[in-house]
Amino acid sequence: MSKPEKYKWTFPARFRTGAYSWKASRLACQRLREAVSEIKKVTKKDPVLGAEGAVRLMEKLWPALEHVDSSSGALGSAVNKALDALIPIIIKAPADDKTRNQWLDRLWQAMADDGVDYLSPVGDRWGEICGSAEVAGRWADELVSTLRSCWSDPNPGRYFHGATACLSCLLVAGRYQELLELLELERHPMWHYRRYGVEALLAMGKKAEAVQYAEASRGLNQPDAVIDQACEEILISCGLHEEAYRRYGLSVAVGNSYIARFRAVAKRYPEKDKAQILSDLIATTPGEEGKWFATAKELKLFDLALELANRSPCDPKTLTRAARDFLDTKPAF
Repeated sequence: MSKPEKYKWTFPARFRTGAYSWKASRLACQRLREAVSEIKKVTKKDPVLGAEGAVRLMEKLWPALEHVDSSSGALGSAVNKALDALIPIIIKAPADDKTRNQWLDRLWQAMADDGVDYLSPVGDRWGEICGSAEVAGRWADELVSTLRSCWSDPNPGRYFHGATACLSCLLVAGRYQELLELLELERHPMWHYRRYGVEALLAMGKKAEAVQYAEASRGLNQPDAVIDQACEEILISCGLHEEAYRRYGLSVAVGNSYIARFRAVAKRYPEKDKAQILSDLIATTPGEEGKWFATAKELKLFDLALELANRSPCDPKTLTRAARDFLDTKPAF
């Protein structure tokens, strides 16, 4: 199927211009979830029609949400989550050239009209949304001169909203060297842009250079944890698991609890001894050793768990639960 069939969508009526007032953040988030659910359901039966729905929703986001108070961050998170689900639908849709070109024109206008960059993730993956290297190359030709002029201007403050779209198109078009040379023009290197340079080097088979390029992207207000994760993935892909663990494995450990952080590291490095992983993680949090008590207990390292509880404060509820659970089976603990 190459063209979307006619379908009576439910969500457009809920995303009229100015549909949501200042205090309607919660309702807007709910309507977004419902709209994404509707689009996903349609996509299963007709991928092109589903992509048409995704484009239509993206067009309506800013006009509908313009007046909503987004200071809590909840609405922004809901929009990002929605786009994470919708962008792949557009990328994968088997649309003909005419249909996809129409989508691209509509999305570009929506991004231009977007007052708070809700649609910035769309621009970040513009090359993929183009659907082919040829189309991405044409868009790159249209955008590259503007971006080059912007980054070459000695006067500070110039901004081009299509910067990531241009970089993404150069990447998809396989114009890696041109992409890297363009990034050299940027006066204040930002990971948001330089990540495309990392991808270009990887595509060229230069993995060591990609790690060096990523490392050189560090600086004030740059996301060190994200850069660490990118470098770690490159080293793991090279089979350098020990180096990846030593340089980045512990710093990229994330989770909503200490035990979740441990599990994240253990999952990425199944060959590593779990006790050693825990010991290394404990060393990264001086003064908070007691917070690793539950992890040590789960690994049945009871002596270590007691030592940790004695070295720094531990959640009393965790200690009480442990005492209750092991009262009969391990009374000494």
